[in-house]
Amino acid sequence: MMFAELSPDYLSRTGALEILAGIPVPVGIEGSDDRGQTDLKNIVFNMARVIGGDPYFVYAEKYVDFIKHATGDNAAPMLVSEGARCADMGDFEDACMLLRGALRIEPKSKEGLYLYARVCKEIYEEEAKDGIGDEEKTGMFKAESSETFELLTMIHPDFAMGYYFLGYAYLNMGLYLKARLTWQDFLKYSAGSEMETHEMDDQMLASLREEISERVEELEEPVKIELGCNKIMGGDFVGGRDILAGFKEGRYSQWWPLWYYLGIAESSLANAEEAIADFKKVLQLSPSNTDAMDELVHLYEAIGDTVNAEKYRKKIAIING
Repeated sequence: MMFAELSPDYLSRTGALEILAGIPVPVGIEGSDDRGQTDLKNIVFNMARVIGGDPYFVYAEKYVDFIKHATGDNAAPMLVSEGARCADMGDFEDACMLLRGALRIEPKSKEGLYLYARVCKEIYEEEAKDGIGDEEKTGMFKAESSETFELLTMIHPDFAMGYYFLGYAYLNMGLYLKARLTWQDFLKYSAGSEMETHEMDDQMLASLREEISERVEELEEPVKIELGCNKIMGGDFVGGRDILAGFKEGRYSQWWPLWYYLGIAESSLANAEEAIADFKKVLQLSPSNTDAMDELVHLYEAIGDTVNAEKYRKKIAIING
């Protein structure tokens, strides 16, 4: 970004002398077609990019004051609109900065929150594609997207599309109960003619409702598994084990966390042989799972089998390097 101080004459003409006197402003993106332009609209967008990219920028508050001064009540909507335009063109990081700038001015903007969360989602999905992206960046934008969708549903609880995307965010985190409850809210708030659909036609809305209705039904068993895991984590080892035991056969039998939590329950109930069998099943499905190996070390030590305890201790050392 290129910065320059605006002349006193220009600041006087725009009524911004008290706000920006002696303060450098972003006049263009280095190497772009905007280079050297100083029209008001360009300066406003560049200021939004700066405060969106760096919320701790030294002149951030001055920039916010100038954007409000220059555009009035239209400040946030104008930045949201430009952010949407950039997103439509596939320039998601530029859109992200502009939308963050808009939210700096109007933190509760429904359009701003919704589009910002969507853009963050696009960024992390692009980074995660083919497994060759930046893992840290993927995680940061994924968390930002989920947190913003959560905030959107809290601030605007009747806005259905926030629940639609938040449900998928919870599903990707393995939070099946939260996903189901969130999608039930989507079905609730997307019913009737009052839903704001962002130019979505009736056919598209009906398709989304059918999709989510199917998802809610599919989550019945995962929700039970999550309940069983939560019971075990909460100390109800018998209750949790009894729930999870019902899934030892069938499609969830290849899901290693099922066996891990069964092992934790059996170990906590002093059923060493059953626990050992469960943790070995974990290793069949997830061969480098050092948590399961660590549990096996403790179990074998508890029953006096030092040979197997040492075997898994060595495996852990090899995996950890």
